[in-house]
Amino acid sequence: MPFKLTEEFRETAARIRARYPRADAALIPLLHEVQREKGYVAEEAMDELAKFLELPYSRVKAVVTFYTMFNRAPAGKYHLQVCRNISCHMAGAPGLLARLREKLAIGEGETTADGLFTLSSVECLGACGAAPVMQVNETYFENLTLEKLDALLEDMRHGRLLTGAKEK
Repeated sequence: MPFKLTEEFRETAARIRARYPRADAALIPLLHEVQREKGYVAEEAMDELAKFLELPYSRVKAVVTFYTMFNRAPAGKYHLQVCRNISCHMAGAPGLLARLREKLAIGEGETTADGLFTLSSVECLGACGAAPVMQVNETYFENLTLEKLDALLEDMRHGRLLTGAKEK
């Protein structure tokens, strides 16, 4: 289904745009708004947003492709992003990724058949002092161990509240 800026979205976007001195400064907050509404930022949404902000499409695309926080395809209910930077790597991130691949039976960039989990590795989550770290949607899970990871997966599978989390 092609993305069209609804009247409601245009009103929200105009309020967000009004907070910034330049149109391009509103780009990231508006991309977040698109993702909140649709679950990801499709090519059509980038094009519509570029027109709305009177920016080149290439500028919008560059921002979306640079930042790992923007999904360019539909993601599962829980988007698991494991930090792969040096601190997390040394503290056990490769083992966490291996465990997730094994337990979820998917690779990085894939979503489980039930649509519950999407797995990604990201360059840095900025929480090196609490490595290894995984972000689930907007929530950080720090100082992860394989045992904590297993418990977290079970909680998510059963719709229980996420525990041991730190809001970003």
